[in-house]
This record gives sequence, structure tokens and C-alpha cells, in this order.
Amino acid sequence: MSTPPLAGGTTGPDALRPLLDIVLDALRDGAADRGGPLPPGGPGPVAARLSEAAGAVLPEQGTGAEEALRSLVRALTHGAADPADPLCAAHLHTPPLALAVAADLAASALNPSMDSWDQAPAASELETAVVRALAHEVYPAAPAPDALFTTGGTESNRLGLLLARERHGAVQVICGAATHHSVHRAAWLLGLPEPVAVPAGPGVLDPAGLDEALTDLPGPCLVVATAGTTDTGRIDPLPEIADLCVRHGAELHVDAAYGGPLLFSDKHRGLLAGLERADSVTLDLHKLGWQPVAAGVFAVPDRSRLGPLGVRTEYLNADDDTEAGLPDLLGRSLSTTRRPDVLKVAVTLRALGRAGLGELVDRVCAAAGQLADLVDQHPGLELYDRPALSTVLFRPVAADDEQTARIRRVLLTEGRAVFGRARADGRLWLKATLLNPHATTGDLEKLLELVEGSTHR
Repeated sequence: MSTPPLAGGTTGPDALRPLLDIVLDALRDGAADRGGPLPPGGPGPVAARLSEAAGAVLPEQGTGAEEALRSLVRALTHGAADPADPLCAAHLHTPPLALAVAADLAASALNPSMDSWDQAPAASELETAVVRALAHEVYPAAPAPDALFTTGGTESNRLGLLLARERHGAVQVICGAATHHSVHRAAWLLGLPEPVAVPAGPGVLDPAGLDEALTDLPGPCLVVATAGTTDTGRIDPLPEIADLCVRHGAELHVDAAYGGPLLFSDKHRGLLAGLERADSVTLDLHKLGWQPVAAGVFAVPDRSRLGPLGVRTEYLNADDDTEAGLPDLLGRSLSTTRRPDVLKVAVTLRALGRAGLGELVDRVCAAAGQLADLVDQHPGLELYDRPALSTVLFRPVAADDEQTARIRRVLLTEGRAVFGRARADGRLWLKATLLNPHATTGDLEKLLELVEGSTHR
């Protein structure tokens, strides 16, 4: 067997071109085979089909590039939950933009590792420019804001707690009942006290309850607010929370993994008023930014706050190299080797601009409002509340929690629709998280028809 070609260099593109045709054909054919948002049959049949298609994982003799790509990409596509299908509306699992996926291919082919300048000369410069532009979106009046790329909200939230601990010691975290589970896990990993959960108001962190907690708890404290909860999409009252943090001398971290990209929308960015007062902010562009995973961002109002992340090792950022002018990348992440996720983000920002991204945000928020209207007008369905972002909670009027859960599983098993589930006001609801900017009124009506058709089965 000849030595397989590489993806980089001057010959790499010619080696990639025929392989990409195979991949694209397999993606198309696998989606056609699936015929819906999810493979039908549930876990057992999915596992059996994939096992049959994949064959031996490590055969004695390889099957060759064309066969391996064709069979495995087609099988994986057939067995995928496809977020590009408008009936796949369960999670904050976005359909990525084609241009972002194309850029990600280039990043994979070049394969720079973002842990030292000599592995990523241009990518490190691009990352610096992009993260500082994004940080300026979060902190428009700050003189030296900065940001880091992360794997997502879990890592970014952990960074928020870590830096607060480094500044103040064993901070007591205070958060809302709907705060993302990663905050509790981060406190555990960092050896901090178990976070104190303030009873929620109408789905948000209640300022009165927060005031009471800050009064009763000894400092130092870190308040974690949320701009876009995972269950309902609600946004905590950030201005009031920021005022309370100032009054009590507490720090503020805002988990805006879901809602942060509202900053791109002239129509909706006002919902994030007060975000710029936070000591750190999480946002994910693989949610309302339509990027392939991962594209998390952690922003701070002053780059000096990132100082505790600095580390020295001779082979990556020796003192004399740094003094000679080579940029130090090692303190830009908790990871060492990491992908150049900046390229897909940079291409998207340049191609669409703020207006283009804002339009996409506006579309999915409008679709959520339209779905809520359709639920309101349907005599057999009950709406939890008007959507704050692009998440809509509803359930059949006559269904109890057990029946609501069964409806979701029936549609999953049949491969006909993908809904999430959320508990609010003590009841279980179907959750539709709308992230597809191409969804039509007909798609939204179909979602409700499928639920109605499964109610009495």
C-alpha cells in the first residue's frame, strides 16, 4: 500500500478534492436514507445498522480511503440527529452555516496548534484580533477588554469561578435555581463551597432573594446570573443583579452562552442591558452563532484579569523567546493543544457582519414567537409562557407528565420529531428550541401536528 497523502502543503488540496466529493455524496445519501430529523427505531436498531455498516473497526488489511469514507460517513449521517431539519428542535444544538463548516475544513487541513506561536503564526494573530473584537461587543466602554476561545459554556463558566477564586480565595457562589449544571460542577472541581441556589422568581434569579442571600452570607461572594436559561431561555434581571453586587461587594459572572449573541441584533440587544457590568461573561457561538462545535468564548473587561492563567514551560514559551517578541499563547487557555476554532468564526463574522448575524438571531426569535402564537390558538395545547429567546415550552392540555414524556419518546423512536423536555412550575413540558433560520410556518405547524397526532396513541 502506498503512503496515504497529507492534507497540507501544495499537494494537499489536490489530494483532498476527490475525497471531498465522496464525503459530500455520502452526506447527501445518508440524509436521504434517514428521511427525517432522527433515525427511526430507537437505540437498538441504530446500533445494529451502524455495526453492520462499519464492520471491523480495525481490520488486518484496510479497505482504502474511498470505501472507508463512503461507508462510515453515510452510516453516521443516516444515524444522526440532524439539526438542519426543522423538526429537530430539542436542544441548543445548532445547524452550522455551510461557510463555517468550509472554513473548519481549512483549519483541519492546516492543523495549527494554538499553544505556541511557532505552531500557529497567522492563526494566533487572527485569534487575538477576533477575541478582542468580540470582547468589545460585550464591554463596549472598557479600555482593554479581552476574551478567550473555549470549548463551550461549561469551560467558560469554570473559568469564571476559577478567576474569582484566584482573586478572592474560596468564594461562595450564589446562583439561581435554573443556573446551568456546569456552575455546580465547577464549584466541586475547584474545591469551592456548594453554590447557594436562590429560589427563582418567574423563571429568573429573584433580586429580593439574592439581596437576602448576599446579606446573610459571609463574603467573598460570586453571583452567577444567566442570560438565556437552558430550560426556558429566560434572562435574569441583569441591571438589578449588578446593582446588588456593587452594594454588597460581590463579583458577577454572567452565563450568556445562549443569549449572548443577542448583542448582534439591534432589535434584541437591549435584553442584555447590564451585561457589560459583569466581571466575566460566557457566550457560545455554536448556539446563536451557527458555528460547528466548538466555539465558546469567555470575556473579561480587562485583559489583566486573565493573568492567573499564565504558565511557563521551556519548550513552548521560554522567557527569552517571549522577551525576543514571540507571542505567548499558553496562558490563553486551560488546554495545551487546541484547535484553531477562530478561523470559522472569523470567516462568519467577515462574511455576514453584525447585520447578517443579527438577522439570523431575529429570524429564530420571530419563529419562536410564531410557534407560541400557534400553540395559543390551538385548543388542545397549552403554552407555558411567551418565549424570551427562541425556546418555546408547551404541552397537550389533557396530558399529565407521564403522557407528555411518552409523546416525546414516541416521536423520537419513530424518527419523526425531536423535542426536548423541561420542568417548569412543577410540570413537565415539551421544549422546542428553534435555531434553524430557514424554518417555515409549515414546519412549525408540522411540529404541532405531530404532537397532536401522538397524544392519544
